Amino acid sequence: METTLRHHGRYEAIIREAMTLPLMRTGVVHPCSTETLRSAVELKGQGLLDPLLVGPERKIRAIADAAELSLTGIDIEPVEHSHAAADRSVELASTGKVAALMKGSLHSDELLSAVVAPSSRLKTGRRMSHVYIMDIPAYHKLLIVTDAAINIQPDLDQKRDICQNAVDLMHLLGIEMPRVAVLAAIETVSSRMPSTLDAAALTVMSARGQIEGALVDGPLAFDNAISIEAAQAKGIASPVAGQADILLVPDLEAGNMLAKQLIYFAGADAAGLVLGARVPIILTSRADPAKVRTASASLARLTAAKRLEPRTA
Repeated sequence: METTLRHHGRYEAIIREAMTLPLMRTGVVHPCSTETLRSAVELKGQGLLDPLLVGPERKIRAIADAAELSLTGIDIEPVEHSHAAADRSVELASTGKVAALMKGSLHSDELLSAVVAPSSRLKTGRRMSHVYIMDIPAYHKLLIVTDAAINIQPDLDQKRDICQNAVDLMHLLGIEMPRVAVLAAIETVSSRMPSTLDAAALTVMSARGQIEGALVDGPLAFDNAISIEAAQAKGIASPVAGQADILLVPDLEAGNMLAKQLIYFAGADAAGLVLGARVPIILTSRADPAKVRTASASLARLTAAKRLEPRTA
């Protein structure tokens, strides 16, 4: 029997809300491939971004001509190479000339190294982390997987920041009390498995107010985190089991494999964003479909705009 998985259009509400917000000036860092340049042009055409292309002007224009892309109305900030593009983009963001950054054809670590450099003013007291906001046909709501792209083997304090970054994003999306499942291979605490010790510690940290605005529970295995039936079969009583909004993975390798399995085996879409800096950073892949790029830009626009809203007493 052939089963067809259907997407539920869960990004649509995010995109609609983003379109109501002020247009976001975005530094597109080294857009020196057809795919990244086309993405910037299309996002401008959709009214989602006001791109500022930061890179070698002659090369950018040659790529645009070869791909028959119009750069009318798009400004270029000329620099010589990718390192200079990363440094200049961080400077533009630090001085408020752009409200977000979007990775072009340079490596992610090249851009992020500039963001966390000693001279950068984009660093905050929070550890930077990456979130995949996933629309999975077989799951009943949007699901965040973090961190699958930046922090290789985060320690307990770094996991706390990774968790809080994801929780804060969920708040922006209207989820007042997101449920965080701290993943491990098992759902019991074992001194032989450090990930279970971290999960238990994070659960207590949440109860003591060190993680704010979320229900956090762990360790939970993946099946228990997303399936109430699996949790019930194992006798797990948890406010998170089977209802997770956020999956906090033990390390980058686990997160990366989980996210890609959901994309390629479960038909998921995965919009990506880097949080924890003073501006949102859009990380796109050449393999991303247009709707994922649109969702990623929309999330960045929403994040940037919400940060500018006046705080209430």
